[in-house]
Amino acid sequence: MRYKLLGPSGLRVSEICLGTMSFGDVWGFGADEKESHRILGAYAEAGGNFIATANKYHEGQSEEIVGSFLGTGRDRWVVATKYTLAMRSGDPNSAGNSRKNMRESVEASLRRLRTDYLDLLWVHAWDHATPVEEVMRGLDDLVSAGKVNYVALSDAPAWIASQANTLALLRGWSPFVALQFEYSLIERTGERELLPVAEAFGLSVTPGRRWAPACSPASTPAALPIQRRTPNALQATSHVLLSAISRSPGRWTVSPTSSARPRRKLRSRGYGSAANGTSRSWASASSISSRTSWAAWK
Repeated sequence: MRYKLLGPSGLRVSEICLGTMSFGDVWGFGADEKESHRILGAYAEAGGNFIATANKYHEGQSEEIVGSFLGTGRDRWVVATKYTLAMRSGDPNSAGNSRKNMRESVEASLRRLRTDYLDLLWVHAWDHATPVEEVMRGLDDLVSAGKVNYVALSDAPAWIASQANTLALLRGWSPFVALQFEYSLIERTGERELLPVAEAFGLSVTPGRRWAPACSPASTPAALPIQRRTPNALQATSHVLLSAISRSPGRWTVSPTSSARPRRKLRSRGYGSAANGTSRSWASASSISSRTSWAAWK
Protein backbone atom coordinates (compact mmCIF):
# COMPACT_ATOMS: atom_id res chain seq x y z
CA MET A 1 0.00 0.00 0.00
CA ARG A 2 1.27 3.46 -0.87
CA TYR A 3 0.49 6.64 1.06
CA LYS A 4 -0.19 10.16 -0.10
CA LEU A 5 -0.62 13.55 1.47
CA LEU A 6 -4.24 14.63 1.80
CA GLY A 7 -4.50 17.85 -0.18
CA PRO A 8 -2.35 20.70 1.16
CA SER A 9 -2.21 19.08 4.61
CA GLY A 10 0.53 16.98 6.19
CA LEU A 11 -1.84 14.06 6.80
CA ARG A 12 -0.71 10.80 5.19
CA VAL A 13 -3.47 8.50 3.97
CA SER A 14 -3.43 5.21 2.09
CA GLU A 15 -4.14 5.57 -1.63
CA ILE A 16 -7.20 3.36 -1.20
CA CYS A 17 -9.86 4.68 1.15
CA LEU A 18 -12.33 2.14 2.53
CA GLY A 19 -15.93 3.32 2.28
CA THR A 20 -18.40 1.89 4.80
CA MET A 21 -21.86 2.61 3.43
CA SER A 22 -22.45 -1.15 3.25
CA PHE A 23 -21.57 -1.64 6.94
CA GLY A 24 -24.86 -2.32 8.71
CA ASP A 25 -28.25 -3.71 7.84
CA VAL A 26 -30.74 -1.09 9.02
CA TRP A 27 -31.51 -0.15 5.41
CA GLY A 28 -32.26 -3.75 4.50
CA PHE A 29 -28.90 -4.55 2.90
CA GLY A 30 -25.26 -4.64 3.90
CA ALA A 31 -22.82 -6.54 6.10
CA ASP A 32 -23.35 -7.33 9.76
CA GLU A 33 -20.82 -6.34 12.42
CA LYS A 34 -18.81 -9.56 12.18
CA GLU A 35 -18.43 -9.37 8.40
CA SER A 36 -17.69 -5.65 8.53
CA HIS A 37 -14.91 -6.25 11.07
CA ARG A 38 -13.50 -8.98 8.82
CA ILE A 39 -13.36 -6.51 5.92
CA LEU A 40 -11.74 -3.85 8.11
CA GLY A 41 -9.16 -6.40 9.29
CA ALA A 42 -8.29 -7.37 5.72
CA TYR A 43 -7.97 -3.70 4.81
CA ALA A 44 -5.65 -3.11 7.77
CA GLU A 45 -3.48 -6.10 6.82
CA ALA A 46 -3.14 -4.65 3.32
CA GLY A 47 -1.80 -1.43 4.83
CA GLY A 48 -4.92 0.70 4.59
CA ASN A 49 -5.44 3.43 7.17
CA PHE A 50 -8.19 5.65 5.71
CA ILE A 51 -11.80 4.84 6.69
CA ALA A 52 -14.71 6.86 5.35
CA THR A 53 -18.16 6.70 6.92
CA ALA A 54 -21.10 9.07 7.46
CA ASN A 55 -23.60 9.71 10.22
CA LYS A 56 -26.49 8.88 7.87
CA TYR A 57 -25.19 5.48 6.76
CA HIS A 58 -27.66 2.94 8.12
CA GLU A 59 -28.92 5.65 10.47
CA GLY A 60 -25.68 5.68 12.45
CA GLN A 61 -25.08 1.92 12.53
CA SER A 62 -22.09 2.14 10.19
CA GLU A 63 -20.35 4.55 12.55
CA GLU A 64 -21.10 2.26 15.50
CA ILE A 65 -19.56 -0.72 13.69
CA VAL A 66 -16.44 1.26 12.83
CA GLY A 67 -16.20 2.53 16.40
CA SER A 68 -16.42 -0.97 17.85
CA PHE A 69 -13.56 -2.05 15.56
CA LEU A 70 -11.17 0.82 16.31
CA GLY A 71 -10.76 0.13 20.00
CA THR A 72 -7.34 0.92 21.45
CA GLY A 73 -5.85 1.17 17.94
CA ARG A 74 -7.80 4.33 17.12
CA ASP A 75 -4.76 6.54 16.63
CA ARG A 76 -3.33 4.52 13.73
CA TRP A 77 -6.47 5.21 11.69
CA VAL A 78 -7.51 8.23 9.68
CA VAL A 79 -11.24 8.36 10.38
CA ALA A 80 -13.51 10.46 8.17
CA THR A 81 -17.24 10.98 8.54
CA LYS A 82 -19.89 13.26 7.06
CA TYR A 83 -22.73 15.44 8.26
CA THR A 84 -25.67 17.19 6.51
CA LEU A 85 -28.39 14.59 5.94
CA ALA A 86 -31.38 14.34 8.28
CA MET A 87 -31.11 12.03 11.30
CA ARG A 88 -34.56 12.78 12.73
CA SER A 89 -37.92 13.19 11.04
CA GLY A 90 -40.09 16.15 11.87
CA ASP A 91 -37.17 18.37 12.90
CA PRO A 92 -36.17 20.96 10.27
CA ASN A 93 -32.87 21.59 12.05
CA SER A 94 -31.75 17.95 11.97
CA ALA A 95 -30.55 18.39 8.39
CA GLY A 96 -28.58 20.92 6.41
CA ASN A 97 -25.25 22.66 6.82
CA SER A 98 -26.16 24.98 9.71
CA ARG A 99 -23.87 25.43 12.69
CA LYS A 100 -26.54 23.83 14.91
CA ASN A 101 -26.79 20.62 12.88
CA MET A 102 -23.03 20.61 12.40
CA ARG A 103 -22.26 20.62 16.14
CA GLU A 104 -25.00 18.14 17.05
CA SER A 105 -23.98 15.77 14.24
CA VAL A 106 -20.31 15.83 15.21
CA GLU A 107 -21.04 15.19 18.88
CA ALA A 108 -23.27 12.23 17.96
CA SER A 109 -20.68 10.84 15.54
CA LEU A 110 -17.97 11.04 18.19
CA ARG A 111 -20.13 8.98 20.55
CA ARG A 112 -20.90 6.34 17.93
CA LEU A 113 -17.29 6.13 16.80
CA ARG A 114 -16.08 5.97 20.42
CA THR A 115 -13.46 8.64 19.87
CA ASP A 116 -12.86 12.20 20.99
CA TYR A 117 -11.78 13.58 17.62
CA LEU A 118 -12.34 13.15 13.88
CA ASP A 119 -9.45 13.22 11.45
CA LEU A 120 -11.63 14.48 8.61
CA LEU A 121 -15.15 15.93 8.57
CA TRP A 122 -16.94 16.10 5.23
CA VAL A 123 -19.81 18.42 4.45
CA HIS A 124 -21.93 15.68 2.90
CA ALA A 125 -23.88 17.90 0.51
CA TRP A 126 -24.44 21.61 -0.01
CA ASP A 127 -27.88 22.72 1.18
CA HIS A 128 -27.98 26.01 -0.79
CA ALA A 129 -29.45 27.74 2.25
CA THR A 130 -26.74 28.13 4.89
CA PRO A 131 -24.32 31.03 4.24
CA VAL A 132 -20.81 30.00 3.28
CA GLU A 133 -19.45 32.14 6.12
CA GLU A 134 -21.49 30.23 8.70
CA VAL A 135 -20.31 26.87 7.44
CA MET A 136 -16.63 27.76 7.28
CA ARG A 137 -16.59 29.55 10.65
CA GLY A 138 -18.46 26.65 12.25
CA LEU A 139 -16.01 24.12 10.84
CA ASP A 140 -13.06 26.22 11.98
CA ASP A 141 -14.50 26.38 15.51
CA LEU A 142 -14.61 22.56 15.57
CA VAL A 143 -10.98 22.43 14.46
CA SER A 144 -10.01 24.99 17.10
CA ALA A 145 -11.85 22.95 19.75
CA GLY A 146 -9.82 19.86 18.84
CA LYS A 147 -12.86 17.84 17.76
CA VAL A 148 -11.90 17.83 14.06
CA ASN A 149 -8.47 17.91 12.42
CA TYR A 150 -9.35 18.65 8.79
CA VAL A 151 -12.47 19.52 6.77
CA ALA A 152 -13.60 18.61 3.25
CA LEU A 153 -16.49 19.15 0.85
CA SER A 154 -18.71 16.63 -0.96
CA ASP A 155 -21.37 17.06 -3.65
CA ALA A 156 -21.18 20.82 -4.07
CA PRO A 157 -20.77 23.19 -7.02
CA ALA A 158 -17.28 24.31 -7.96
CA TRP A 159 -18.10 27.95 -7.20
CA ILE A 160 -18.99 27.00 -3.61
CA ALA A 161 -15.66 25.22 -3.15
CA SER A 162 -13.81 28.20 -4.59
CA GLN A 163 -15.71 30.79 -2.54
CA ALA A 164 -15.41 28.76 0.67
CA ASN A 165 -11.66 28.22 0.43
CA THR A 166 -10.94 31.77 -0.65
CA LEU A 167 -12.94 33.05 2.33
CA ALA A 168 -11.22 30.64 4.71
CA LEU A 169 -7.77 31.61 3.54
CA LEU A 170 -8.55 35.33 3.85
CA ARG A 171 -10.04 34.93 7.35
CA GLY A 172 -7.41 32.50 8.63
CA TRP A 173 -9.96 29.69 9.00
CA SER A 174 -9.43 26.02 8.17
CA PRO A 175 -9.97 25.50 4.42
CA PHE A 176 -11.25 22.39 2.70
CA VAL A 177 -8.43 19.94 1.95
CA ALA A 178 -10.40 17.61 -0.34
CA LEU A 179 -13.38 17.37 -2.67
CA GLN A 180 -15.68 14.46 -3.41
CA PHE A 181 -18.02 14.22 -6.37
CA GLU A 182 -19.36 11.70 -8.85
CA TYR A 183 -16.74 10.90 -11.45
CA SER A 184 -16.58 7.92 -13.78
CA LEU A 185 -16.39 6.95 -17.43
CA ILE A 186 -20.00 7.99 -17.95
CA GLU A 187 -20.17 10.91 -15.48
CA ARG A 188 -17.38 13.34 -16.35
CA THR A 189 -18.96 16.73 -15.74
CA GLY A 190 -16.48 17.26 -12.90
CA GLU A 191 -13.75 17.75 -15.49
CA ARG A 192 -15.20 21.10 -16.52
CA GLU A 193 -14.95 22.95 -13.18
CA LEU A 194 -14.42 20.73 -10.13
CA LEU A 195 -11.07 19.23 -11.17
CA PRO A 196 -9.68 22.68 -12.12
CA VAL A 197 -10.79 24.04 -8.71
CA ALA A 198 -9.04 21.13 -6.99
CA GLU A 199 -5.90 21.79 -9.01
CA ALA A 200 -5.97 25.51 -8.25
CA PHE A 201 -6.24 24.97 -4.48
CA GLY A 202 -4.12 21.82 -4.34
CA LEU A 203 -7.01 19.71 -3.06
CA SER A 204 -7.25 15.93 -3.05
CA VAL A 205 -10.18 14.38 -4.89
CA THR A 206 -11.95 11.20 -3.82
CA PRO A 207 -14.24 10.29 -6.71
CA GLY A 208 -17.09 8.04 -5.81
CA ARG A 209 -20.69 7.01 -5.91
CA ARG A 210 -22.77 4.19 -4.50
CA TRP A 211 -22.48 2.06 -7.62
CA ALA A 212 -19.84 1.06 -10.11
CA PRO A 213 -19.38 3.70 -12.84
CA ALA A 214 -21.14 1.63 -15.48
CA CYS A 215 -24.20 1.06 -13.32
CA SER A 216 -26.06 4.32 -13.05
CA PRO A 217 -29.80 4.11 -13.69
CA ALA A 218 -29.23 5.56 -17.16
CA SER A 219 -27.10 2.57 -18.22
CA THR A 220 -28.90 -0.18 -16.36
CA PRO A 221 -31.64 -2.27 -18.03
CA ALA A 222 -35.04 -1.45 -16.56
CA ALA A 223 -35.68 -5.16 -16.08
CA LEU A 224 -32.87 -5.38 -13.55
CA PRO A 225 -33.33 -2.75 -10.79
CA ILE A 226 -30.05 -1.33 -9.60
CA GLN A 227 -30.82 -2.17 -5.97
CA ARG A 228 -30.80 -5.88 -6.81
CA ARG A 229 -27.72 -6.07 -9.00
CA THR A 230 -25.05 -8.45 -7.77
CA PRO A 231 -21.29 -7.74 -7.77
CA ASN A 232 -20.87 -10.17 -10.68
CA ALA A 233 -23.57 -8.36 -12.66
CA LEU A 234 -21.93 -5.02 -11.91
CA GLN A 235 -18.55 -6.35 -13.03
CA ALA A 236 -20.04 -7.74 -16.23
CA THR A 237 -21.78 -4.46 -17.05
CA SER A 238 -18.55 -2.54 -16.46
CA HIS A 239 -16.70 -4.81 -18.88
CA VAL A 240 -19.42 -4.40 -21.51
CA LEU A 241 -19.18 -0.61 -21.25
CA LEU A 242 -15.39 -0.59 -21.35
CA SER A 243 -15.35 -2.91 -24.36
CA ALA A 244 -17.81 -0.68 -26.19
CA ILE A 245 -15.75 2.43 -25.54
CA SER A 246 -12.58 0.70 -26.71
CA ARG A 247 -14.23 0.18 -30.10
CA SER A 248 -15.34 3.81 -30.37
CA PRO A 249 -13.24 6.48 -32.09
CA GLY A 250 -12.23 9.58 -30.18
CA ARG A 251 -9.91 10.55 -27.37
CA TRP A 252 -10.33 7.37 -25.27
CA THR A 253 -8.33 4.17 -25.47
CA VAL A 254 -9.77 1.63 -23.07
CA SER A 255 -9.19 -2.02 -22.32
CA PRO A 256 -11.84 -4.09 -20.52
CA THR A 257 -9.43 -4.72 -17.67
CA SER A 258 -9.97 -1.38 -15.88
CA SER A 259 -7.80 1.32 -17.42
CA ALA A 260 -8.85 4.36 -19.40
CA ARG A 261 -6.48 6.85 -20.94
CA PRO A 262 -7.38 10.20 -22.47
CA ARG A 263 -5.29 10.91 -25.54
CA ARG A 264 -4.61 14.32 -24.06
CA LYS A 265 -3.26 13.88 -20.55
CA LEU A 266 -4.79 15.92 -17.78
CA ARG A 267 -2.44 18.36 -16.13
CA SER A 268 -2.78 17.29 -12.54
CA ARG A 269 -1.11 17.63 -9.19
CA GLY A 270 -1.92 14.00 -8.57
CA TYR A 271 -5.66 13.61 -8.31
CA GLY A 272 -7.14 10.42 -7.02
CA SER A 273 -8.36 8.75 -3.90
CA ALA A 274 -6.57 11.11 -1.55
CA ALA A 275 -3.97 11.77 -4.24
CA ASN A 276 -1.61 14.69 -3.97
CA GLY A 277 2.07 15.46 -3.94
CA THR A 278 4.33 12.71 -5.18
CA SER A 279 1.92 10.75 -7.36
CA ARG A 280 0.99 11.87 -10.86
CA SER A 281 -1.66 9.25 -11.50
CA TRP A 282 -5.38 9.09 -10.98
CA ALA A 283 -5.79 6.49 -8.24
CA SER A 284 -9.28 5.10 -8.40
CA ALA A 285 -11.54 4.75 -5.40
CA SER A 286 -12.27 1.12 -4.66
CA SER A 287 -14.34 -0.86 -2.24
CA ILE A 288 -13.00 -4.07 -0.77
CA SER A 289 -16.49 -5.17 0.15
CA SER A 290 -18.07 -4.83 -3.28
CA ARG A 291 -15.21 -6.32 -5.32
CA THR A 292 -16.25 -4.15 -8.25
CA SER A 293 -13.62 -2.17 -10.10
CA TRP A 294 -13.46 1.49 -10.94
CA ALA A 295 -11.77 2.54 -14.16
CA ALA A 296 -8.52 4.21 -13.19
CA TRP A 297 -6.46 6.98 -14.71
CA LYS A 298 -2.95 5.77 -15.35
